[in-house]
Amino acid sequence: MGSATTQALAASTDALAAASALTLDSAAELFAAARAIGDSGQLSGALADPSAPAEARTALVDGVFAAASAPVRALLTAVAAQRWSSASDLVDGVEELAIRAAAIASTGVDVSGELFGFSRVVAANPELELALGSRLGDADAKGALVERVLGASAAPGTVLIVSSLVRRPRERRVRQLLSRAIRIVSAQDGRTVATVYTAAPLNAAQETRLRDALAGRYGGEISINQVIDSTVVGGLRVQIADDVIDGSISARLADLRQKLAS
Repeated sequence: MGSATTQALAASTDALAAASALTLDSAAELFAAARAIGDSGQLSGALADPSAPAEARTALVDGVFAAASAPVRALLTAVAAQRWSSASDLVDGVEELAIRAAAIASTGVDVSGELFGFSRVVAANPELELALGSRLGDADAKGALVERVLGASAAPGTVLIVSSLVRRPRERRVRQLLSRAIRIVSAQDGRTVATVYTAAPLNAAQETRLRDALAGRYGGEISINQVIDSTVVGGLRVQIADDVIDGSISARLADLRQKLAS
């Protein structure tokens, strides 16, 4: 992520925080806007053109998204007023606002946990992953499939996020889309996600100790997602964003074998 995008995303997120009356309909509008911008190289290029005056970019938003609700139009105007490192980053930015808006509108719901649960369902079902990730599949059919599979067991905000993302994956795998959404929702809720790979489920006391240890290292509130992995022989492996803490016996054995072979 370029420095321009980092600043633009921070400003856009601030605009979202200041917005009022955001609903799931607002989030759906933002997802639709992200798809519209991403589907048009001309539109995304014009909105991300650093040589164009900010006034021209925001006027373009007013013209293209005139039918959008006032809060969504204001957010898209805030996005267009920023300088982005690339057109792709701008589309990512609008999509992130949509995910955050869905989380905001889902007060009292563990959207991050539901997204993680669905990611495990996808991981365990290759046919489902193929159906959702196929480049040849119809976008609306993918969204409808998510609604059938997930609709009865998840909150509307979670269903909206997943069905919207699979409609336009932009060369990203389904589990990659879900992992990013989990990080964004957790960040919106002020939490850091730790994915823990372990051969056997942690009990409540173990999970509490691990959460406290990670909070001491990373600060803030830690949300733990457990993945049962038979290849983890003793101990556990923890991943937080790009950081990996591998305390498993299998990792130590692999390290030992590497040292013996050198």
